[in-house]
Amino acid sequence: MGSLLIKNGILVTLNDSSDVLHNGNIYIEGKRIAEVGAFPDDKYKADEVIDAGGHLVLPGLINAHHHLYSTFARGFTPPGDPPRNFIEILEKLWWKVDRALEEEDVYYSALLALMYAARAGCTTVIDHHASPSCTDGSLDLVEKAFRDVGLSGCLCYEVSDRNREGDGIEENERFIKKCKASDDDQITALFGLHASMTLGTKTLTRCADIGHALETGFHVHVAEDRADGDITFSRYKKRLMDRFLDYGIPGAGSIFAHGICLDGRGMDILKTTDSMLVSNPESNMNNGLGVTPLLEMLSRGILVGLGTDGMSSHMISQARAMYLIQRGYRRDPTVAFAEAGEALLKTNRSIVGRLFKDPRGMLAPGCLADIIIPEYVPFTPLSAETFLGHLLFGLSFARINTTIARGRIVVQDGRIPHLDEEKIRAKALEKAQGIWKRIAAM
Repeated sequence: MGSLLIKNGILVTLNDSSDVLHNGNIYIEGKRIAEVGAFPDDKYKADEVIDAGGHLVLPGLINAHHHLYSTFARGFTPPGDPPRNFIEILEKLWWKVDRALEEEDVYYSALLALMYAARAGCTTVIDHHASPSCTDGSLDLVEKAFRDVGLSGCLCYEVSDRNREGDGIEENERFIKKCKASDDDQITALFGLHASMTLGTKTLTRCADIGHALETGFHVHVAEDRADGDITFSRYKKRLMDRFLDYGIPGAGSIFAHGICLDGRGMDILKTTDSMLVSNPESNMNNGLGVTPLLEMLSRGILVGLGTDGMSSHMISQARAMYLIQRGYRRDPTVAFAEAGEALLKTNRSIVGRLFKDPRGMLAPGCLADIIIPEYVPFTPLSAETFLGHLLFGLSFARINTTIARGRIVVQDGRIPHLDEEKIRAKALEKAQGIWKRIAAM
């Protein structure tokens, strides 16, 4: 891997000083940033030079909870009466979509979603995968998609008992061992769990025992809907986070997604175990599930990040949704503006800092060269104090011209130069048609 110079940009560094550097330059060697500042253009003889043309230059964005396998559900309507609650949404749509996936579908669903992620400026994705008809080896197919696009990923398989008792345990174990045996930090792994309501005692015990033996964290949905807590208490006479605590699932390396219906006790467990919580506002709105108690969690000191939950691969729109829904729900125009920006730009960086070796999320020497250049030249003053306004009201609508991931240009002039996008889309259309037919026959 060679060297790259980005010149003439407005650098939003997101470093510890929140520096915004006008007419700044970045020099990259291999996969890391070597220098950031106002150094002369001719200081280095780079293999390639990008003139940012006065546009903003930002660190690559991070998605802390995705479902790449959901890609081919776009436009699909399940047969029969429409789902009327969360359990019916799972049973009539998502548990049929994932069961309909075949091996090639797993690869192309991930590939297409990651292409869109790259074009939306997202360079690291934490994914939560399920494909019950082809569980074994499925994470290798998702990994291949990450490597083909060029992004970094943390992968897991969603264990549950809904199709087969303990489905996915061995796939998690195998893939975690594979990642731990490799020095390549592009792909890492967690132990995936669906939710307490679909995990029996035997399965959860096995998952916990294997996960602890492997010294890995867990990635699990919690309190996305009241049904999760109601079913858990009915079966096990335990509240959600208390049940997980009994098995040692919470911890500094574990991600809990959603948390909409967590009570104070559940939030306190997140805090005392230093666990991570990822909110997914667009998905929650789409499913009619309510609002993550963001401010209550932040007041307790819980690390709250931001994800898409498979709704899209566009992270800036998630920050905008988080900010707007909190204000609308609370009828308070003074809240969540800074908190939404913090979740996207800083908390997600902290989350991946626990899961990957390479630091990222800042334009600073030594950081991974994950960098984006949106087609955005500000027409009002831009500084550290005004940047969030530009992020939520300007950049959310801006096309990403260039995405650099791990020092490699993966998006150039809005295109992915190393992939045949037209051929991939044609193949994806073929795959989607097959999936829709199989779902209709279920």
